[in-house]
Amino acid sequence: MNLSMRWLYDYVDVRDAAPRAFAEAMTMSGSKVEGWETEGSGIRNVVVGKVTEIVRHPDSDHMFICQVDVGAGEPVQIVTGAQNVKQGDYVPTALHDSDLPGGKHIKKGKLRGVESNGMLCSLSELGLTAHDFPYAIEDGIFILEEPDMKPGQDIQSAIGLNDTCVEFEITSNRPDCMSVAGLAREAAITFDKPLNLPAPVVKHTTDDISRYLSVKVEAPDLCPRYVARMVKNIKIEPSPRWLRERLRACGVRPINNIVDITNYVMLEYGQPMHAFDHKYVEGGEIIVRRAKDGEQIMTLDGVERTLTSDMLAIADAKKPSAVAGVMGGEMSGIMDDTNMIVFESACFNGASVRTTAKKLGMRTEASSRFEKQLDPATCIPAVERACELCELLGAGEVIGGMIDVDNSDHEPRRIPFDPAWINRFIGIEVAEEEMRRILTRLGCRFEDGCVIPPSFRLDLEHKADISEEVARFYGYDKIPSTAIRGVANGKYTPEQKFERAINQILQAQGLYEVSTYSFISPKYYDKIRLPAQSEYRNCVVIQNPLGEDTSVMRTTVVPSMLEVLSRNYNNRNKSAALYEIGNVYLPKDGQDLPEERPFVTIGMYGEEHDFFSLKGILETMFKALGIKSVEYEACKDHPSYHPGRCAKVTLDGTLLGMVGEVHPAVCENYQIGTRAYIACLDEMLLFGHVAPEEGYSPLPKFPASTRDLALICDDETPVASLEKAIRSAVGNILEHVGLFDVYRGEQVAKGKKSVAYSLTLRAADRTLTDEEADAAIKRVLKALKNLGAEIRS
Repeated sequence: MNLSMRWLYDYVDVRDAAPRAFAEAMTMSGSKVEGWETEGSGIRNVVVGKVTEIVRHPDSDHMFICQVDVGAGEPVQIVTGAQNVKQGDYVPTALHDSDLPGGKHIKKGKLRGVESNGMLCSLSELGLTAHDFPYAIEDGIFILEEPDMKPGQDIQSAIGLNDTCVEFEITSNRPDCMSVAGLAREAAITFDKPLNLPAPVVKHTTDDISRYLSVKVEAPDLCPRYVARMVKNIKIEPSPRWLRERLRACGVRPINNIVDITNYVMLEYGQPMHAFDHKYVEGGEIIVRRAKDGEQIMTLDGVERTLTSDMLAIADAKKPSAVAGVMGGEMSGIMDDTNMIVFESACFNGASVRTTAKKLGMRTEASSRFEKQLDPATCIPAVERACELCELLGAGEVIGGMIDVDNSDHEPRRIPFDPAWINRFIGIEVAEEEMRRILTRLGCRFEDGCVIPPSFRLDLEHKADISEEVARFYGYDKIPSTAIRGVANGKYTPEQKFERAINQILQAQGLYEVSTYSFISPKYYDKIRLPAQSEYRNCVVIQNPLGEDTSVMRTTVVPSMLEVLSRNYNNRNKSAALYEIGNVYLPKDGQDLPEERPFVTIGMYGEEHDFFSLKGILETMFKALGIKSVEYEACKDHPSYHPGRCAKVTLDGTLLGMVGEVHPAVCENYQIGTRAYIACLDEMLLFGHVAPEEGYSPLPKFPASTRDLALICDDETPVASLEKAIRSAVGNILEHVGLFDVYRGEQVAKGKKSVAYSLTLRAADRTLTDEEADAAIKRVLKALKNLGAEIRS
């Protein structure tokens, strides 16, 4: 909401408050100010000038040399190419070293050899249009016709371009503050000044509205109140300057006196209005009804709209004339030949207006107010004010009588008034008399121990709302600081501790955390080469997505991580090592809500990263978390991973996730021109396999026995299966087994490889004998023989 300070002064005198002080005080009392701006602030050293002499330029057939009186004694010589300037005209004159809006700087110079000491200005050069000054032309110099001008007068004051406009951020629960009157109430209480809001006075004719018009409301649930008044003998002409200035300061373009009156009342009272041309109201009847499915209307913006039965229409006997609360129809507007008008001042259901405006794709000043739910009681003062302005501006003769179809609820809201509770609730000590004074100035009444808020304060419903009103005008800055009462026993759950540990472990290994959206495009599944029948394609579809790219909830984090890797690669980052702990959303049969499961996803690329470095990161994480006996099983059929560089991560037969190099075709889909690696693990499955914290183990008392084994096996045999067989065969006396060599070359047969293990054997309660160690090695060799591995000769 933009507020003209000059307009505000009509209702509450706060001229002694500078804009900054005004903004700070209003913000502290609950009306947040976004900023303020003074009109014409980009104009400097521009004055009113009077053309005392004008002659043709000797070297140009389209230029003129003007002598301009700028109130400085000697006239100023200015060369202009404008054809509409004549002797005796008053014109805006930019002198040497002056500034105009848009950063334009004016200096003296020569035009065709003749000295020019400034510039005569047009409307656009002052940041104005013909709507601001209808008597001016847009393609020539602005010839001033304002009264009481003097040469040398500052142009801002001469044309009224010096109002200060304050921008407020109005919350949705305070539609009463989307008006000058509403903000005046707030300012009056904030600055403890008297409020002057006079009631409109209308001197109507002896004629009666019932001769010309009838109103029927067929949808009272969507239109609790509809008020109409009529004006005849309309004279369409520009509005006076004071009215145009106020509209311009509030960001509304002046059009003509009737349209400007409706906009003026909307800004002043917060009540949107519409003026119908009576001759286009078929049958002299206005019907407020639900629209018919497929019914069409050409709105004032020249677009044909198709209505549905859940929208409210203002219609006559034959056709819809307006979309209620949003915009009028093309034939309902004010024309140059309009002679009789109907002023509509109505209250519509806020949710209905919001839904209609959204469906039609047209959010207007009117709909933005109606959708917040306005006060039906404002309808009559608003229409009376419009009629008063018609008489004040000489725009027409108000017809006697008023049509008021009132289906609104007039039962006042009663809120218990308990000053002691309010003080306890806020933590202050305010006297009951002060509370009553604040609430009374807000328009509240007191009756039988209750507060009765004014009808326009729809947000006051409970005792807490009343306490907030007391607090904000008592002063938030005066509320003392108090210690929190009670004891906070908050602590992390085991799951939260586990997740924090994962974060710390991965960050300690040089990975950076990323966060991606949970909603993705279904095309992402094509990019990672998932088959059409894949279970991952069964995902939750968002009912009203922002677009196709965010239309489903992800069932895997892999495409999200690849998007981040792609962005980093294409921004020329040489390498990246990233991780995310993010949820996937798995649909559950017979249930509305999906299962949310967190996954740990690691992605990397770059010369220093490969499959084994990623596998090492996982092993470090497993060791730090106390997750033991994790196994890696080669996988060649996963569509998203390289068929020869991918493994399933399992534990006790449970699939924890996948680790491997991204399939080259997938990298191509994501425009990643290098090898990329991804690991994706189910966090909850990992959490279920965390071992209890290990206690202290003393140093061993007995010596260890070591053995080295050099084996020959098929090249396809995984060394992990060999290690598993060794552990199983040795039993409890095995303290450590480590792979220290893998060899392929001339010394071994083709299709074979040599692997070497170091075994450390130790018993906790005795010294192992050579016989026990040899027996363990025999069991190992027997178990390895079953896997096709033999001692290398």
